Amino acid sequence: MGQVHVLDHPLIQHKLTYIRDKDTGTKEFRELVDEVAMLMAFEITRNLPLQEKTIETPVMEADTQVLAGKKIGLVPIIRAGLGMVDGMLKLIPAAKVGHVGLYRDPETLKPHEYYTKLPSDIAERELIVLDPMLATGGSASEAIHLLKKRGAKQIRLMCLVGAPEGVDVIHNEHPDVDIYLGALDDQLNDDGFIIPGLGDAGDRLYGTK
Repeated sequence: MGQVHVLDHPLIQHKLTYIRDKDTGTKEFRELVDEVAMLMAFEITRNLPLQEKTIETPVMEADTQVLAGKKIGLVPIIRAGLGMVDGMLKLIPAAKVGHVGLYRDPETLKPHEYYTKLPSDIAERELIVLDPMLATGGSASEAIHLLKKRGAKQIRLMCLVGAPEGVDVIHNEHPDVDIYLGALDDQLNDDGFIIPGLGDAGDRLYGTK
């Protein structure tokens, strides 16, 4: 069963407070999401493998460590997931970026694919799916299904805020996927919004209603 990691670093929690605040404007909201994504990238890459490398410092030869060539891929779910990409790339600039676009059928409420563009070597990459909100879990689960159908073997899910209902869906449908959250909130309300949550992340990122 995949694990849930709640990243309780003080800077993440501090910035999440202002992301949640309804009085935070679009520009500041966007900057905060970028910053929190970067901080979460620091945590999610904690266990990347290292290998030894011998270098010459200005003083002497030294045996040091560098990343062992593990290939990373970032896959934001359009559109809100796009707000997390730049923060991740600040720490992992060599990562390739794919995109998955989903829309929700207004009658069935089920997600449907409308756009997918992925690196050609996703089977060799550790993929991190990005979406600010893990609410019902439907969109994230469908995105993970799409990646697996195209050959992905290592997938993690990273969200700013999640609800227990969404976590359960991912665990049930993708027991091999670990989930990384800035916060695990209380539940969903009758409209499918996370409470206390932060509202509609896409609307707040891009100033739409």
